[in-house]
Amino acid sequence: MSDKDHLIIFDTTLRDGEQSPGASMTRDEKVRIAKALERLRVDVIEAGFPIASPGDFEAVAAVAEQIKDSRVCGLARALDKDIDRAGEALAKANAGRIHTFIATSPIHMEKKLRMQPEQVIEQAVAAVRRARRYTDDVEFSAEDAGRSEIDFLCRITEAVIEAGATTVNIPDTVGYNIPDQFGAVIAALRERVPNADRAVLSVHCHNDLGLAVANSLAAVRNGARQVECTINGLGERAGNAALEEIAMAVRTRQDLFDCDTRLDTTQIVTCSRLVSGITGFTVQPNKAVVGANAFAHESGIHQDGVLKNRETYEIMRAQDVGWSENRMVLGKHSGRSAFRSRLHDLGIEFASEEELNAAFARFKDLADKKHEIFDEDLQALVTDANLDAANERVKLVSLRVCSETGETPNAELVLAIDGTERSAAASGSGPVDAAFRAIESVVESGAELKLYSVNAITSGTDAQGEVTVRLEKGGRVVNGQGADIDIVIASAKAYVNACNKVLHGSHRAHPQGADV
Repeated sequence: MSDKDHLIIFDTTLRDGEQSPGASMTRDEKVRIAKALERLRVDVIEAGFPIASPGDFEAVAAVAEQIKDSRVCGLARALDKDIDRAGEALAKANAGRIHTFIATSPIHMEKKLRMQPEQVIEQAVAAVRRARRYTDDVEFSAEDAGRSEIDFLCRITEAVIEAGATTVNIPDTVGYNIPDQFGAVIAALRERVPNADRAVLSVHCHNDLGLAVANSLAAVRNGARQVECTINGLGERAGNAALEEIAMAVRTRQDLFDCDTRLDTTQIVTCSRLVSGITGFTVQPNKAVVGANAFAHESGIHQDGVLKNRETYEIMRAQDVGWSENRMVLGKHSGRSAFRSRLHDLGIEFASEEELNAAFARFKDLADKKHEIFDEDLQALVTDANLDAANERVKLVSLRVCSETGETPNAELVLAIDGTERSAAASGSGPVDAAFRAIESVVESGAELKLYSVNAITSGTDAQGEVTVRLEKGGRVVNGQGADIDIVIASAKAYVNACNKVLHGSHRAHPQGADV
């Protein structure tokens, strides 16, 4: 990387990103995303919070075992039981890190922890020392550092570095900071902490005021050399700093930044789509870098300028982040070899020939209905197959919907519940509403519909529709997804998928304070 400093990219999509309501991921889904992040050449992958639940422990352990080129991290409160659990989960990691934290702002120490500042320092130091039993790569986070007193922040930073922390993270946990102010905090720590040169200063910014990326970049300009971020800016509340925006801002403005990442940025769009497909959180068209309109030009003046010289209106190349018009388009005559090869290029692998055969059969079925199959279709197809396989107590067998002008739409369907088929019919204000009512009359989930979202996967009237359904029951939120060229069928699949999650009843616990 020439003489530029290395800016470490710490991706927390699998941990903080998963804390978005309804974004919970299965172990296999976490592994898929982790492998995509590894291809992106992310330095550190925070795989989860091992103490949160047995499922999260297993997911962190699975990621730790399968990822070889990126460092795998597990989160732990500054408690012995958390740290020990994280150490166990990371036991098979090629390179592991324990990330421990405790709150440092006056309001958190007084109202949440009910601890005195000296007690907080003592517990932070003890946590770092315990984590060092498992690994020499220990990160400490001062939760709510953005609202902490600078003198106390300097004291605890010095203490944890002395105890063995190799990275010290300064989170803007509630998204309260302003770029100039936040950059000044990092500058003050570098100047005032005597042993600051023995650890990497990191930042983890939330987007409550829409400033997560700006605050992160201000910190980098003032000496931070690790940024904690997520794909698509996914995360608690308004989300985190978006990895793709951080990476491309630093790379595009090398005249201002004396550092750069080691990312293979051509993998960004693939990662974005994978995370969006698995979590059900669609990317808005005007989203920077990865939105569908990020490199689109509608204005005639803009189009004319770009045709004459791309740099008149484009500050980075679409190909550099993974957009490309030169994609292989598959169709009904494409064979297994081309299918497997394209999925391999997209980072999708199958554990067995049986899984490949099932996916290929789905591909052929789709190709009979849709003339051209694009990368987005393939990713949706594989995600749809995984959705069917996970916790599937309820399965959509058949659906018939009638909707005509002046008449009330109605739906008739057959569902298989635990292998037993049941029929139902219902009317509604529209065909989708009728289908949902028919499903609910059989499943009786008792959940409330909180979100219904439709996204066209590709262009054209034969495009697959990708539907996200969000249900809430008893304070628990789940997302369901479905894809089909028939939007009503896609909607029914999404509702059934969400119902399966409600009925499965598994719930990832988030111990208080996990929002670093």
